[in-house]
Amino acid sequence: MSQHQSINDIQDEIIDEFSMFDDWMQRYEYMIELGKSLQLIDEQYKTDEYTIKGCQSKVWVFAELKDNTIEFTADSDAIITKGIIALLLRVFSGQHPKDILDAELYFIDQIGLKEHLSPTRANGLVSMIKQIRLYAVAYQTQIEE
Repeated sequence: MSQHQSINDIQDEIIDEFSMFDDWMQRYEYMIELGKSLQLIDEQYKTDEYTIKGCQSKVWVFAELKDNTIEFTADSDAIITKGIIALLLRVFSGQHPKDILDAELYFIDQIGLKEHLSPTRANGLVSMIKQIRLYAVAYQTQIEE
């Protein structure tokens, strides 16, 4: 059993990986590759209820609580968006709700992601993070009850 990685450890890993690329074309290609490895959402959750509002492309995110950690699955109809959500899920999936809520997301700025996204994609990114945190709030309450 691999030792549980903290959110910051994972963020640091991502920053290291992205620093290996010289330009954004390579980084985009890497994100597209990451998107292909995304743990896909079950077809039954590809509904409006699980759609992230505020994204120009369709993005679905589903979360379930397993052993006090949240497992996320997702999908998108756009390859770059799929890569973005793959990065977010890599950071957040398998983490405790409280850790998700307390996390300071610094990898996005460090790898320069936001400034290389179109404004609508950047808004979508913010919406995805918001939705992930909303799931964490909901599940945190369940654990505390």
